[in-house]
Amino acid sequence: MAPHPTNQHFALTKRRWFVFAIFFFFMLLHQSDKLLISPLTTDIMKEFNINEAQMGLVTSGAIIVGAFFYPLWGYLYDRFARSKLLALASFIWGATTWISAVARTYPAFLASRASTGIDDSSYPGIYSLMSDYFPPKIRGKVYGFLQITSPLGYLIGMVLALILGGMIGWRSVFYITGSLGILLAIIIFFGVKEAPRGGSEPELENIEQKIQYKFNWKTARDLFKRKSWLLLLTQGFFGVFPWQVITFWFFHYLETERGFDSNQQLITMGIAILFLAAGYPIGGILGDYFFRKNPRGRLFVAATGVILGAILLWITMTIPDENVLLFTIMLCLSAIFIPFASPNVISTVYDITLPEVRSTANAIQYFVEQGGSAVAPTLAGLIAVSSSMKDSILIICTGAWVLCFIFFLFAMKLLPKDINTLRQQLKERAELEQQASDTGVSE
Repeated sequence: MAPHPTNQHFALTKRRWFVFAIFFFFMLLHQSDKLLISPLTTDIMKEFNINEAQMGLVTSGAIIVGAFFYPLWGYLYDRFARSKLLALASFIWGATTWISAVARTYPAFLASRASTGIDDSSYPGIYSLMSDYFPPKIRGKVYGFLQITSPLGYLIGMVLALILGGMIGWRSVFYITGSLGILLAIIIFFGVKEAPRGGSEPELENIEQKIQYKFNWKTARDLFKRKSWLLLLTQGFFGVFPWQVITFWFFHYLETERGFDSNQQLITMGIAILFLAAGYPIGGILGDYFFRKNPRGRLFVAATGVILGAILLWITMTIPDENVLLFTIMLCLSAIFIPFASPNVISTVYDITLPEVRSTANAIQYFVEQGGSAVAPTLAGLIAVSSSMKDSILIICTGAWVLCFIFFLFAMKLLPKDINTLRQQLKERAELEQQASDTGVSE
């Protein structure tokens, strides 16, 4: 007799959008807090009487700590209950932000702010848990909507800093965001239920799982046999170059080479960020659509996004300085395509990896990307010194995106084989689950 959907499966399906909403707000507020320090930089530097180099160490410290914690978080998520670990990550976010607010010396502030990197590397658990709540056919859309929290969080952080920073001071702003982190930790702990690993996969979604699959080193090592995943790792290293260059240097470029005043910068970048935010769910939805047509569909959308982003940004940067309106329009058009790859890469990683190592696979990917994150701003500065910031942005962004396009093409060629391997493994597990159900065996 064919297995019927279990009550547990129905419960998870019913709750999944509630869980999605919780993590959407977690990521939105966490990103706001994470990016809040940038617009508050001047006030913090005055408070501690420090220079730009010392302030730079504050951000670098969090990035370095986050990079080292990615593999640990990935292992823990695949070994233990993700929902409880995510509650812990939210508590760490709130606690470390509070400690940053009470720090009275620069060394204490540097150490406490660096410790915020611990929770910055906690996202693989969210994506992994969501993969067990949502089936493959809609994961791109889900991840796309989750990822709009990054640009929207940047805007919220900027508004909070500009409005509240001057009224109540930067320490009070951190008290507010830290308190929200602790509140969300309580909500996640009691409101989010753990989902069976692989429970939303077509082969397993209607089967009550009796065999519990958790992280083991052999399965983790087998990740490196997935050639398409190795290509995605490689493109990920180069793929973050444009993000970091634009984040660090684009405001400077607008001010020094295009002559934008602060209001023009705010308006232009504010509009562009909204278009950038729209690009995440659009890319994810398109990826889901083409994936249902062809297993290469997600990477087709990702490759299209990076190459169109490169072409449109090149056109945008060559527009004469006096034509501000056309520049803004083209910048917004470029921004739509730039994030197409992000939700589709994550979805593709989960299309080829077993459920019990998905957090690990995602964590390794982010760890590799941090390498590009560290190198890109310095490289851009070196190019700008010998040429111009415009040339620096164009060379790094378009060069990186062309490389990503090439890696996507090779990954597309290898992807169907890796997807078929995973689907076969899941079918074998479904058969084992059925046997375990028939015999009453549990592991």
